[in-house]
Amino acid sequence: MGKRKKMTAAEMAAQGEAAEAARIQQAFEQGTNTLRDLISPSAIEINSDHFRLGNKYGRTIYVYGYPRTLFTGWLSPIINIDEVIDVSMYIYPVESTVVMKNLKTKVTQLEASMNLNMEKGKVRDPELEAAISDAEELRDQLQVGAERFFRFGLYVTIWADSLDELKFVQQKIETIFGQQMIFSKVASSQQEQGLNSITPQCMDQLQIRRNMNTGAISTSFPFTSADLTQDRGILYGINMHNNGLVIFDRFSLENANMVVFAKSGAGKSFTVKLEALRSMMIGSEILIIDPENEYQKLCDAVGGSYVRLSLNSDVRINPFDLPKVVDAEDANDALRANLVVLHGLFRLMLGGTQSAAGGVTAALTANEEADLDQALIDTYARAGITSDPLTHQSTPPTIANLYDTLLHMEGSGPQLAQRLRKYTTGTFAGIFSQQSNIDINNQMVVFNIRDLEDELRPVAMYIVLSHIWNVVRAEQKKRMLIVDEAWQLMKYEDSANFLFSLAKRARKYYLGLTTITQDVEDFMSSKMGRAIVNNSSMQLLLKQSPSAVDVLSDVFKLTEEEKRRLSNFPVGQGLFFAGQNHVHIQIIASETEEGLITTNPNAAKQ
Repeated sequence: MGKRKKMTAAEMAAQGEAAEAARIQQAFEQGTNTLRDLISPSAIEINSDHFRLGNKYGRTIYVYGYPRTLFTGWLSPIINIDEVIDVSMYIYPVESTVVMKNLKTKVTQLEASMNLNMEKGKVRDPELEAAISDAEELRDQLQVGAERFFRFGLYVTIWADSLDELKFVQQKIETIFGQQMIFSKVASSQQEQGLNSITPQCMDQLQIRRNMNTGAISTSFPFTSADLTQDRGILYGINMHNNGLVIFDRFSLENANMVVFAKSGAGKSFTVKLEALRSMMIGSEILIIDPENEYQKLCDAVGGSYVRLSLNSDVRINPFDLPKVVDAEDANDALRANLVVLHGLFRLMLGGTQSAAGGVTAALTANEEADLDQALIDTYARAGITSDPLTHQSTPPTIANLYDTLLHMEGSGPQLAQRLRKYTTGTFAGIFSQQSNIDINNQMVVFNIRDLEDELRPVAMYIVLSHIWNVVRAEQKKRMLIVDEAWQLMKYEDSANFLFSLAKRARKYYLGLTTITQDVEDFMSSKMGRAIVNNSSMQLLLKQSPSAVDVLSDVFKLTEEEKRRLSNFPVGQGLFFAGQNHVHIQIIASETEEGLITTNPNAAKQ
């Protein structure tokens, strides 16, 4: 038998420490595998009036007093406050029989107090009378089952990065409550209980409650902020009311039209380009009329077609083109519809002078209108095109053919021909007086009219719109048509009417029209301008000039707060209207998207 070696006290202590260390290590390794250990903060520090959770400071306050009457939505300013807070509500139902018994006792006490005051000759107490009236009314409602009774607890935990910020946010919360005669206090020496009451564990450790009936409880419904999030669509931005995402499909509304109003530099083109880029990702085709060369970078990046219209370019668009429509009803009406469009175009091309007020005098007399109508019909007929849809595949005539027809007519025809001459053999010849040589067969097509003379711009926008409309009618796809600086069209009655007609009929052909303008007053002063707004289910109002705010406030029925914000919005923020709802939105793009769509010269250099 061997001898056992007796361990010294030091060796025993070392062995004990090793065993304890192994046990702690085992417990630690076991603990790191639990969900609680993964989500718990590294440390928590509890003080009498606040607590510290990791790097964040927090403070819980409770509501202990309410006014006699609560109005629906009284909690909305707290829910929508632009601060990081947690709100916890505890609602405990109370048996009606218990409440009835307590109310009976309370009414007896109140009436005894009132009788005692009368015997002593004291002045009547309105507060006492109101309390008796409220108690009796509640008893009647409980008796017939119209109301129920509850105990209600409301706690708010504020979060901040410093104690000074925590105090500032607390003052904001208390001010909002105080304006509605709602009284709150900090949970002094109960911050740990307050933190436990606010976490999603359903543990009401503060137990600060107030009696409320069904009506009063219903006014505290917390989901009061407008929400414009759908299951499908594109991201427009951040809902500034609740930090939610504004995800919307414009084609889900009664029409897919949109108007964008903003002063220069407020971000309207940025927003529209961002919407176009994201819409392409879900299969939409994008057609753009670009008067300021703002869309070329985006168009090149997505492999789109960039059509530059100018007197020196080789691009040609023939306004006499007829749509290649498949629908039998549209086919029978195609020639007549295009004749109406051409009437408006030639009134614009042969137009009178622009007045000081911005309007345009009448272009044609009644006799000239009649002669022009006959000349248009004869010009088509000479090309072999009649009201019969089978003839619509023939090569269409051009303005040069119309000029020749007018020149050999009786009446005012020769005079009209002379006025039209500058578009056939004169200064503006070529661009609109020859057969079309463009083909809209790309997911993004941009028509640039920057290099056109000012006199030709409205004519070009009108002809391009007409050409696009013919393409839209020929083949129905999900498309978006963006008309930038639309105020240039609204100055002329015929082009304004055509744009309105397009807005009204776009839905039938799966087209969404986006109208952008910075000249709000002129646009909204036009009868057709207001009609276009009324036929647009979506509107975006970015930062406005003070004079434009009053105009838009009247049209969109804005509140005083919304009016104040509208003239002070930073770049990229505005009011987003969709159907019956509207929210305060922040337009946000990724770094890659911003590089493609920004028009900021400094950003472009970077």
